[in-house]
Amino acid sequence: MPDPRYQIDVSVVTRYLSEQSEPEQNRFAFAYTITIQNNGQLPAQLLSRHWLITDGDGHTQEVRGPGVIGQQPLITPGQSHSYSSGSLLPTRVGTMQGSYQMLADDGKRFDALIAPFRLAVPGALH
Repeated sequence: MPDPRYQIDVSVVTRYLSEQSEPEQNRFAFAYTITIQNNGQLPAQLLSRHWLITDGDGHTQEVRGPGVIGQQPLITPGQSHSYSSGSLLPTRVGTMQGSYQMLADDGKRFDALIAPFRLAVPGALH
């Protein structure tokens, strides 16, 4: 059972950016907005991110880095932090998943998991 002190929930909304995509060049641009909700009992700071981005051909790219869009937000219990970013894929469909490395106020480090979510050109899935 997860420790209720360290409960971070992540939700994602995606959208295809047709104006930034070049399908004939195998460039498909996607935007995503992520909301990180602290449902735990302690404030927690987002230190870094780890992404696995898989395209429709099964090729996976791993991305690690500090913070999100240059920020390392401290999220207090009951509060959330939202940000938008994007990804370029060489295929019409792909997935992203990963985790945020968090630091709670009591000094404990823990991971907030980001469940797999799909990036898809509208109409690409039947």
